[in-house]
Amino acid sequence: MSKEFPKDLASNLLALLASNTQTSLQTILELNSYTQKFGVILSEEESLLLLEARKNTLKTQERIEFREGILPKLIFTFCDSPYIYQDNYADTLERLQEIFYLYKNECLDELSDDELMEQMKIYFDGICEGSLDYLEDTCLESFAREIREGTRKFIGLYAVDEDEDEVDEDEY
Repeated sequence: MSKEFPKDLASNLLALLASNTQTSLQTILELNSYTQKFGVILSEEESLLLLEARKNTLKTQERIEFREGILPKLIFTFCDSPYIYQDNYADTLERLQEIFYLYKNECLDELSDDELMEQMKIYFDGICEGSLDYLEDTCLESFAREIREGTRKFIGLYAVDEDEDEVDEDEY
């Protein structure tokens, strides 16, 4: 016997997700007052596209969120990067969002959102020099492997040691 998802529960869930989109859009647009001092802002259209990309990425990564998601934190964390400027801002945020959710899974949810984002920022502004491909395919892949294997040093937080802010390029 299969169970059917109650229609009223489904309707309530869809209404919640729709209102969440409006709240998220408002939050993102309000962040423009902070990010403009770094020369980057998002239009309403770009913000809506990022929220749609978030929905698609969550589906692909088989994750669910009920709050604003990671996008406002990504905006706040990465808006001051020397490798982000107005022409690549929305596209970079979309890709960072995809990378974030991918590596939340790859790290087996062993890291908090803030811990993963901190690592992403260290690598992105450091050894990656703004390369999203290098961040995703090399730095975070190595980092996630160390997390899964338990070889990463753990002292309350997963953090790169001061002398260890680069990936050993001899491994690749």
